Amino acid sequence: MADWKNRWEDNGGGTSVVGGKTVGFFVDKECILCSVCSDAAPNNFRMSDAEDHDITYKQPENSEELAQCYEAMENCPVEAIGDNGQ
Repeated sequence: MADWKNRWEDNGGGTSVVGGKTVGFFVDKECILCSVCSDAAPNNFRMSDAEDHDITYKQPENSEELAQCYEAMENCPVEAIGDNGQ
């Protein structure tokens, strides 16, 4: 399970509210740059500028993006994606 305290500093911060649910996705330092997340949710995840890990660069803005973020989180092979929403 992803650890908020071990997240990459270059993740896009904050939270968003989609369908009444507050979410705040992040990628932690367990990331192996497999690109599962950026393939599943390209509007929300991408490779970092350092090109050695993926990051959340934008929180989901609608139900489609939210579903894609959860798909990315569920399919991450090293469980590096978390949701710090309330």
